[in-house]
Amino acid sequence: MFDHDKLPSTHALDYLKAHLRSVPDFPKPGILFKDITPLLADPRALHITFDLLAQRFIGEHIDVVVGVESRGFIFGGALAARLNASFVPVRKPGKLPAKTDRVAYALEYGEAELEMHLGSMKKGARVVVVDDLLATGGTARAAAELSRRQGGVVSGYGFVVELDFLDGRARLLDGGSDAPIVYSIVHFAAGE
Repeated sequence: MFDHDKLPSTHALDYLKAHLRSVPDFPKPGILFKDITPLLADPRALHITFDLLAQRFIGEHIDVVVGVESRGFIFGGALAARLNASFVPVRKPGKLPAKTDRVAYALEYGEAELEMHLGSMKKGARVVVVDDLLATGGTARAAAELSRRQGGVVSGYGFVVELDFLDGRARLLDGGSDAPIVYSIVHFAAGE
């Protein structure tokens, strides 16, 4: 059996990690923010990231990639193009022009809401939710909930970075989730 989690080479992971910046006390004191903008600025790092995300989901028969505002749009749009799937944006309230469904959720440092256009996908569509970072899992769970309300089947989640110490992966798989795949390219332990 092919182990997708062993797909990235150590060299590729080191290269990507070298293009992630840690910013202390952002967006509030006590948070160590993982900034992906240096990765976005480096064409090689960006291509490696797109390739690794796509390789994990090739063969999963994904119909819809749901990208979470705003950095999830970057990775989700590229993944949708590579998987020949549709792309559905999930945005903050008031940003989508047509009728929407809304869900409230908790963040690691507050509360928020997300919206998705009604009629964004067909019932039974296989969905992967994509964002730049997995922390506590609240944002991804909210996007998955919006997808399920539309009749989508959440087949997986894809992230560039995962903060392992916040247990977001466990929360995404908790409670009989229908998503067997939680894939993150770069992992960080506490204090990294």
